Amino acid sequence: MVNENPLVEEKKAFDLARRSHLSRPTKLHLSGVSKAFRSTNGTTTLALQDINFGVKEGEFVCIVGPSGCGKTTLLNIIAGLDRAGCGDVLCNGKRVKGPGSDRIVMFQESVLFPWLTVRKNIEIGLKSKGLSREARRAKAMDFLKLVHLTRFADAHPHELSGGMRQRVALARSLAMDPEILLMDEPFSALDAQTRWILHYELQNAWQKTGKTVLFVTHNIREAVCLADRVIVFSSRPGRIKREYYIDLPRPRDDSSVEVAALAGEIMELLRGEIEKVMKEELDEGSCKECEVKCVGVSPDDGNSKK
Repeated sequence: MVNENPLVEEKKAFDLARRSHLSRPTKLHLSGVSKAFRSTNGTTTLALQDINFGVKEGEFVCIVGPSGCGKTTLLNIIAGLDRAGCGDVLCNGKRVKGPGSDRIVMFQESVLFPWLTVRKNIEIGLKSKGLSREARRAKAMDFLKLVHLTRFADAHPHELSGGMRQRVALARSLAMDPEILLMDEPFSALDAQTRWILHYELQNAWQKTGKTVLFVTHNIREAVCLADRVIVFSSRPGRIKREYYIDLPRPRDDSSVEVAALAGEIMELLRGEIEKVMKEELDEGSCKECEVKCVGVSPDDGNSKK
């Protein structure tokens, strides 16, 4: 019997895994979510308009869009840190009315306590779960092992690099065993090499824990590298412009040809939305010069090529 091409077998395995994934129950459901802000001078700005989507159990979903399109606002609404103007957010079929341990947020900064060691930064959140000191220590070390930082368990945050601090923050978030992990541009302040490492770390941690992840980013290539599905938002008011299912085997490398090609496709879709934002935010008449520069927008980070 002739064996099939390895690439064909890999694709079949991926398609089977995807069908199994799509049959899972819906963990998060948003229906008609809109949000407006009123400024001190009385003007109203509509940030989000009629957002509708669901996230399956164990799914990794990324949200991308131009600056000011309401991505972080939506994450805060899901986390229960803000309220929608209208619409519903359901987690496990129950309406979100405020913060809860079923939804943990990982922010752009690691937000570690500088006076505590790495291990104790992870343990501190576990006290609320009633675990004994020994159980807290064991669990903290298990999750430090997951992010390959056990050697730094007794170090303090100032002794770590930025990437290492974010890995500690990831370990702390996962140790709390949330139903949904909400990630608000957690790698945006890191250099390209450190982000590349953390993309592998996060994919590894996600595959081992099976957590449901909703990840907000400006970096399109990062989204394609990490996500099962990428949801693209329009410029303000943020609306869902398109969704992409990412049919690429894991682990993914954000420098791969396949990732770059799909990131380029999404960037083409977003280019008009980004130009709208620039015309709204820049001084009158300055867009004539910018229209030339915008031709060189890079699909991975949104910065103009020099």
